[in-house]
Amino acid sequence: MSFDLDFVKITDKPALLAINAPDLLATARMALNDLDYKCHTTSNPGEFLTRFAQVQYQVVIIEELFCASNIVENDALLQVQIMPMAQRRHAAILLVGDSFETLHAMQAFQMSVHAVINRNDFTVLPQILQQVIADNQMLLGIYRDTIQRIATGQI
Repeated sequence: MSFDLDFVKITDKPALLAINAPDLLATARMALNDLDYKCHTTSNPGEFLTRFAQVQYQVVIIEELFCASNIVENDALLQVQIMPMAQRRHAAILLVGDSFETLHAMQAFQMSVHAVINRNDFTVLPQILQQVIADNQMLLGIYRDTIQRIATGQI
């Protein structure tokens, strides 16, 4: 497993993409770039987990069938689902696929992600991203700020 070194500065807003479909990948990359995110892509679940462990990504988008023939075989998603919440709270995690209703809260909860997106709604991904990121910040912003203050000795 080798990938190009791409350093993330403290001012960067990193995003991680686990998407195989070229059309979805291009759309996601363009939407995130328009929102000033620095995108990293992965080609397999092992690379996904390595990158996720090394950088605190603010946005993560996983395709339902990323390196899998069905969602049950999606190792990247499965590893995120069993990961302790403290290890994934820094990211707004989105799952995209044909079997989801866009922004259906119960489906997202069932899949242990912040939001689900139907593949057909990827044309409005920038608006969806803005909403999910804002909701995630509202929900977990205080927690992240508190953790940051504890880490820097301000509490």
